[in-house]
Amino acid sequence: SKFGYVEFLRNYGVHFTVNRMLAFDSVKARLDREQPMTFLEFNYMLMQSVDFLELERRYSCLLQMGGSDQWGNIVNGVELIRRVDQKPAFGLTTPLLSTASGQKMGKTVGGAVWLNADLRSPYDYWQFWRNTEDADVARFMRLFTDLPLDEVERYAAMQGADINEAKKVLANAATTLLHGAEAATTAEAAARAAFEEGALSADLPTHEIPAAELEAGIVLAALAADAGLAGSRGEARRLAQGGGLRVNDKAETDANRTITSADLEGGVVKLAAGKKKIVLVKPV
Repeated sequence: SKFGYVEFLRNYGVHFTVNRMLAFDSVKARLDREQPMTFLEFNYMLMQSVDFLELERRYSCLLQMGGSDQWGNIVNGVELIRRVDQKPAFGLTTPLLSTASGQKMGKTVGGAVWLNADLRSPYDYWQFWRNTEDADVARFMRLFTDLPLDEVERYAAMQGADINEAKKVLANAATTLLHGAEAATTAEAAARAAFEEGALSADLPTHEIPAAELEAGIVLAALAADAGLAGSRGEARRLAQGGGLRVNDKAETDANRTITSADLEGGVVKLAAGKKKIVLVKPV
C-alpha cells in the first residue's frame, strides 16, 4: 500500500504480460464462463507476487505454500523473484482443504486456523480440533498429526460417544505439534473445567477492558463482538435471539442489555457463545 500506482507499474508491471496472465486456469476459467473479472482481481496476481518478492528480500523466504487455487499467483511470484533478484524460489500447492460438510477451510470464510499464538491462543487452537466434525476426525489425524496410521484406524472405527475421545486425541496431537505438550495439556484441562465441570480456569481466553469502561456499562452485543465471540454486533444479536449467548452461564436473549461491573463474578464476566466458545472479560 506504500507504493504509488505509477511506481508500482514501472517497477513491477513490466515483468508481467497480459498474455501469460490470461493463460492461467484461474483466469481462463472465469473468462470461459463469461463471468466478470474486475481490474482489481486481475491485478491481485501482481500484488501477491510482489508480496513474495518482499518476503524473499526481508526474510530470505524462498518457498510459498498454498491451496491449488493459488498456483498461478505463486508461480508468478517465483518468476518475479527470478527476474528481479536472480534467485531461485519455489511453490508448493495442495488440494483445497474442506470439511466433510463441504465448508472450505480458509480465512475468506472465517475459517482461518492461525498458527501464531497471538492470533489464535493455544486454547482456541485446541478447541478448533476438539470441535471437528465426526466424519473428519480420522482424516484430520492423517493430515495434521504424526499419529501412527494403525492407531488412526482404531480411532476411525469409533462410534457414538467414543468419537469425542478421538477428538481430544486429535486436539492434543495437533496442539502438541505446534505449541508443545504442556500447552496441549493445559488447554485440555481448561476445556474440561469449563465444559464438563462448569468451573472457571485461568487458562481460558480472556478479553481485557478498562475497568472504568465496564463500570460505565457496555452493550452485550458490542462486548461479544469485541471479545471475538461473534463476527459483528448483528451476529451477536442473532446469537442472543436464538438463545446461544450466555452471561455467567445464564442464557441472555437481550443483546442490548448493558454489562457492568455488577456482573463480575470472581473478578471476571464469563461470556459464552453456543457450546464451543468461552471468553472471560477481565477489567484492568
